[in-house]
This record gives sequence, structure tokens and C-alpha cells, in this order.
Amino acid sequence: MKLLRLLSGSALALLFLTAWPCVARAALLDEVIAAARKEGVIEFYAPAAVGPQGVKTLAEAFNKKYGLNITANFYPSSSMTADIGKVASLAAAGVPPEWDVMVVHDAAHATLWLRKLHQPFDFGKLGVDPKLIHYDNGTVAFANQIVLPAYNKKNLLPRAVPRRWEDLLDPAWKGGKLGMTTATHHLARLATLWGEEKSTGFVKALAGQQPTLGRQPEIYTRLILGEISIAVTLTDDRTHTAKVTGAPIVHAEGIEPVISPAYHAGVVKGARHPNAGHLFTAFLTTPEAQEIWGKYGGQTSAFVPGTPAYRYVQGKKVLYMTQDQAGMVDRLTREYGKILGFK
Repeated sequence: MKLLRLLSGSALALLFLTAWPCVARAALLDEVIAAARKEGVIEFYAPAAVGPQGVKTLAEAFNKKYGLNITANFYPSSSMTADIGKVASLAAAGVPPEWDVMVVHDAAHATLWLRKLHQPFDFGKLGVDPKLIHYDNGTVAFANQIVLPAYNKKNLLPRAVPRRWEDLLDPAWKGGKLGMTTATHHLARLATLWGEEKSTGFVKALAGQQPTLGRQPEIYTRLILGEISIAVTLTDDRTHTAKVTGAPIVHAEGIEPVISPAYHAGVVKGARHPNAGHLFTAFLTTPEAQEIWGKYGGQTSAFVPGTPAYRYVQGKKVLYMTQDQAGMVDRLTREYGKILGFK
């Protein structure tokens, strides 16, 4: 009988210890929901491609899931590079950020992380998969971009389409025929595979091609108009927009390595609505949010089996940036910007 009581007690203790994390997680979720309800709003910075309707649909799903009535004010990106610089400048001046949650690529969040400009949170306790949590609990990765050279299929013959990164150095493309966006972090990522010497040599040679410089929307428009022949790099949210609108812009498929920046969401240090921001950040990893982002933004996670991004990367050499590479990529991003002629 004594043994039976002991075993019963042990079983109850084990059950308690097993259930406790779930109870604690539910309690924290309730606390965050209550705090978010009091804040009532999220200032949400995200890629322009997701659009007002995409954000509206996300907000509706978010509110339905958590029983809230949060207003999501959308701030579409124009230049992530410039806007991250703006956040850093405001922080240096002691001014609160304009945005609560920023959805930008991982290299941009690396800039914030290196300057300690995230408001960390234990996203794991809200059910976020640990492998999606980055930058010392500052961000959550929820979608992957595909970045490759792009061209106008109505203007470029199939035999002229580049098949290697090095094909962009062909003298035929010299004199403004290439378009280079401000997203020099795309090229900086090549150093994670090629090494700094080869990568920097490639960028210097690319600068010798005298590319047309501009922000991504400008380069995309020039590509449509035929003012340039090839965009050195273009994100798949642009090719997604092209597909939806019928524009003849496509990636140069077959080039490897494929560059795959991850979209991370993170709450900026000093944000006015941090609880709503943290909850919304965690929400972006849920199946309903993934479906909405895929529909409007054009990306899904390369790490979730069954998604379009997951299927696309199978069998390909793909560059994913890790936290320990962030310092190098951040440094080379600025260096390559100067080499290419960006101010």
C-alpha cells in the first residue's frame, strides 16, 4: 500500500511538472493579451508589397485569434536601408521610434541588434519554434525571400540570360545596362560562401560595369520600361508583384548560390506598444498568418515543410545568414555600398 501511494504521488508530481510549462505559457499569453488590449494599436512597418489589404487581413485574423480589437497602422517601406538608419539616428538622439514592429530582412535587423535596438522577449513562451527566434530573443523569422538577378523576358533573349553570378561581369552589360539596388547586403552575403576576398573582388568588378543605381522600386520600374537589361539582385516580392500584375519580370533561374534573406519581425527598443507588438510578432508564425503573408507578400518559410519556399529550395545551394555572420555582413554591406557608389 505504501508503495502504491508513493507511485501515485510520483505520478502526480510528474504530471504536474509536465503540465506546468503549458500552464505557465497560457498564463503569460493571457497577460500579454490583456496588456495588448490596453495598448489598442500597433504601428506596423513592413514591406510595401504586402499592401494595405494584406495588413488589414492580417489584423483581422490577429484580432479574431486573440479576441482583440487592435488597430494596425501600416507603414510601407520605401528603403529599408534608410529607414533602419533613421531608427538608429532617433535612438541616438533619445527619440522614441515611429514604429512598434518592424518587418525587415535579417541583415537590417542585424544592424539593430548590433546597436542593441531591439526590445527582447521570450517568444518561446508564446509557442514560437526556437529555431525561428534570433538576435538574442529580439526577432522572429517567419518568411524567406528568394534573391537572384532578374530580367524582362520580353527584352532579353534566352541565350543572353545570365547563368552564373560572374556572367554579370560580361562587358556586354557595361555602361548602365545593369541595375543595382540599395540592398547591398545581398552581395555581402556572398562572402559567407565565397569568402571576403572573392566577394569583394566581384563587387569591385561589378562597380566597373557602371551599373544604374537606385532603390528597389526604381530599379524594378526601369526593368519594366527597358531602361536597364538586368537587375543585379531583385527580391521575390517584386517578381510576385510582376506575376500578379502581368509584368514580364522574372528571376534568372539556375544561378547558384541562391540568396535567401529572411524576413524577421521584431519590436524596436522604446516602442510605445510593445505588448501588442510582441504578440503580433509571434502571431506571424502561425498557419493563418503564414497563409495571408504568402498570398499578399509572396513569401513563405523555407523551413516549414510543404510551403512553396520549402519546395523551391530543395536541391539548391542556398545562403541563409546566421547570427554569427551578422557582424561581417553588416560591415560589408556598408563597404559595398561605397564601392558601388551609394552615398
